Amino acid sequence: MFIKLTRSGPNQYVQLVEAFRDDTGRPKQRTVATLGRLDQLGGELQSVISGLQRITGQTPVASPPTPTVSFESARDFGDVWTLTELWNSLGFDRLRKVFRRTRHSIDVESLIRVMVLNRLCDPDSKLGVLRWLQTVSLPGVTLESIDHQHLLRAMDALVDHKEAVDGVMSALLRPLVDQDLAMVFYDMTTIRAAGLSEEDGDVRHYGMSKEGVVARQVMLGVVQTSEGLPLYHEVFDGNTAEVTTIKGVIEKIVKRFPVKRVIAVADRGLLSTDNLAGLQAITLPGGGKLEFILAVPGRRYGDFVELLGPFHAAQCAGARQEVLGEVQWNKLRLIIAHDPHVALEASTKRDNRIAELEKQAAQWVGKLDEQDTGQSKRGRKLSDGGARARFYHEVCLAHLARIIKVDLKSELFSYHLDERALKHARLMDGKLLLVTNTPDLSPAQVIKRYKSLADIERGFRVLKSEIEIGPIYHRLPERIRAHAAICFMALILYRVMRSRLRASATPISPERALDKLRRIQHHQVTLNNTQPVTGLSTVNQEHSDILSALTVKKPTLNTQLTLL
Repeated sequence: MFIKLTRSGPNQYVQLVEAFRDDTGRPKQRTVATLGRLDQLGGELQSVISGLQRITGQTPVASPPTPTVSFESARDFGDVWTLTELWNSLGFDRLRKVFRRTRHSIDVESLIRVMVLNRLCDPDSKLGVLRWLQTVSLPGVTLESIDHQHLLRAMDALVDHKEAVDGVMSALLRPLVDQDLAMVFYDMTTIRAAGLSEEDGDVRHYGMSKEGVVARQVMLGVVQTSEGLPLYHEVFDGNTAEVTTIKGVIEKIVKRFPVKRVIAVADRGLLSTDNLAGLQAITLPGGGKLEFILAVPGRRYGDFVELLGPFHAAQCAGARQEVLGEVQWNKLRLIIAHDPHVALEASTKRDNRIAELEKQAAQWVGKLDEQDTGQSKRGRKLSDGGARARFYHEVCLAHLARIIKVDLKSELFSYHLDERALKHARLMDGKLLLVTNTPDLSPAQVIKRYKSLADIERGFRVLKSEIEIGPIYHRLPERIRAHAAICFMALILYRVMRSRLRASATPISPERALDKLRRIQHHQVTLNNTQPVTGLSTVNQEHSDILSALTVKKPTLNTQLTLL
């Protein structure tokens, strides 16, 4: 006998069938019993099987127990593994030796690493770091050993041992710097600071931010190489003038990185007579002089009119392509770049705006004259003082106060165009002025070096967007400096990642690479309340290519869970 399934319409039936031979010897089958519909059979069929086993003396087979399986929440692993490998390979782990000799009982290096990696993976407050740790599996760090006070103590230790930390930072960056020539770029930005409290030695002050508004802030100066590698940073008071910072910062760079030749490149806000004298007095460790390239701010262009007039008449008037040249100024080279297309666009825009303002002024003058003759029109009456205030406001908004002179003392509304100022403005249109003492660089090379300064602006954007350095909620000056140092370390890791991805022609950004690597996750499974088993999700080809580009080995665990 055997079991057979038969179909009748949409249903299937279970039948007990007997095979036999008829009188002629041919094989036949007959249905002994129909046990029921397949979808309705349950415990009844199991009881029949158990009864047959009992009659035949067979031992019933016990149903296997349902295993107890518990899964822990998956944790991100690939991104923090990669950053930890970079941290160690670059030499940041040497900070452990610095803090091992201190009185701290906590692992300061690991806590700093946690805060740095958080800035790159999911930037948050120091309390937010603890929440982030619950979602990642960070190599060498256990969540139970970290609390908020530990993070704050680690920040204090970072500032207390600043000289030793700076020594480690300089040592790990020195092999990445060209020992023959270092083109260093220096610039400053503003970081918004929250809070209203006042502290002794507070670095939070009100000043004009880079966004053009007055806000409570701190100033951050950053030095980097032409390859985009950050070398040094310093926090200044929020109301510090940029021109007063460059000399001291460059002197520190020269001491830390003993290269044979240094060319400092800085933007418009850092040019002053004192700066030029101070920079020319700086001597490199090898005996050479510091070289520099500084941009002339627009407000200083008037000081160069006498030099630019003959140059413009001889080379720029009628030019159809970019003109490069140089003249001597105070025993320094004044590099001049003139773009006729930019000049034409700027002049046209200014002339159109002046024409619009003159048209508006004529309308107001006509209305005032009609009011003086007794003519009345709908709307509010216009006064000379009101017209003068409104027109002056429009002139200031158009940044034309040097050209359109509004008589603010006259009782009547009046103004005039300063033709000399307008001529000077047209002379300066489309021009970039650079002051340098480099003896062997051509004007084209000087311009190229200066334009590379734009990369430090991209670094500031990374600090403010991906790393989220601000707004700063710390109130103690030393904590603010520690926060800036942590973000600076994160910027170094970011730029090293960018450099390696570019070198391997991998067309993704560091943040995109970390986002993809984040999909490599750490899993933990417990079967029947036994020892938990851990493992990693699959490392696909895309992950392998990114890790290879970053020169980081594939992530591994001591115990792998092959099912995942």
